[in-house]
Amino acid sequence: MEYMVITGHWIDQNWQLQKRVLNFVHIPPPRRGLEIADAIWRCLDDWDIQSKIHTVSVDNAFANDSAIFHLKTYAQRKKKLLCEGKLFHVRCCAHILNLIAQDGICEIKDIVEVIRDSVEYVRRSDARLLLFYEIVKQLNLSERKLVDECRTRWNSTYEMLSTAIKFKDVFSRFAAKDPHYDAYPCHEDWEKVENVCSVLEVFWDATHIISGSDYPTSNLFLNAVSLVKVLLDEKSLDNDGFIRDMVERMKIKFDKYWGETNLLMSIAAVLDPRCKMKALEFCFPKLYSSEKVEWEISFVRKSLHELYSEYALMYNDEGESRGQIQGGSSQGQSTSNVGILRESCYSFKKDNKIEKEFDVLEWWRVNSVNYKILSFMARDILAIPITTVASEATFSAGSRVIDKYRASLTSEIVQVLMCGGDWLRKRF
Repeated sequence: MEYMVITGHWIDQNWQLQKRVLNFVHIPPPRRGLEIADAIWRCLDDWDIQSKIHTVSVDNAFANDSAIFHLKTYAQRKKKLLCEGKLFHVRCCAHILNLIAQDGICEIKDIVEVIRDSVEYVRRSDARLLLFYEIVKQLNLSERKLVDECRTRWNSTYEMLSTAIKFKDVFSRFAAKDPHYDAYPCHEDWEKVENVCSVLEVFWDATHIISGSDYPTSNLFLNAVSLVKVLLDEKSLDNDGFIRDMVERMKIKFDKYWGETNLLMSIAAVLDPRCKMKALEFCFPKLYSSEKVEWEISFVRKSLHELYSEYALMYNDEGESRGQIQGGSSQGQSTSNVGILRESCYSFKKDNKIEKEFDVLEWWRVNSVNYKILSFMARDILAIPITTVASEATFSAGSRVIDKYRASLTSEIVQVLMCGGDWLRKRF
């Protein structure tokens, strides 16, 4: 049996980011896009939130593209979508980073296999571990522990490789003392691994930002993606032909998904009060060719004004019951609110990483009285998950519910256990 998890994401009245499992639903084969879309729509109908959906975040499976097409058609019959639906489909950034990083790891897959086998060989025996760490002590290395790998996660492979590099001299000495250990990386292999890890490190950093246990608001992603692009551009000029060829393939994958403006990431970055429109002026020259930068910035600016106009109309029409809008014309509000986005106070550390301690939601909570309509925009945009990591984490709990001793549970009981457990954990 295969299940699909549907999670809802929003920012509550106290400006706290919330996530709840809405459904843990069994979808029988063939699981085409239409069946997936129908299952999601039934869930929205059960919760009576069909008219409250702004976006749907999915991974990059082909069936999901078809599902989004059908869902968009259903949603447009219920209400007018924001920015004519340009924000409706959000592709999972973690999956895209994974696809690009896997292209890099694939270039050294034979070496990875040797290192993986070496780590497993040492860790499989207490006697071998003792011998290994005696050599570590002799070489006076600060690192003390090898790292296991989860083969389905590229970042786990990176962690294994980056740790193993620190023991490269240990492995060669270990081979001299253990006659049964005869397959270990040579000097040239370690050089290739070091070069690949130097590229993957920025992917690892970006993945940690995107996939944190307390998943971040969407304003952080544009800078993380631009740092990846900067690295790929730099490494494409590397003196090592092996690295140049590898990076060229990674850049093709990058451009496939991020060669055009990601509107959600861009608008979310602008709604960060440290960044505003300067976020685009800083990041876009790194992401796009010089002849495209101005057009891309203009596209985001136009979409931002279009989005603001929709919110101004929406909340002025609904009055104080929803927006608590003070008196005055919509045009005047537009001038004062959008004007703040033109100011610049982009705050970067020396390594070009946005300060993590800044709480963007707390800033908007404090300033929501001054920028009423913009605060409603920010509440909706910053709540949008740009990855499916929060949803995928539910399957870790699912494996504890649907184990070999509980395989006969009906899909309805599984749904109750998963959804009820998630809501109860958030309540207490």
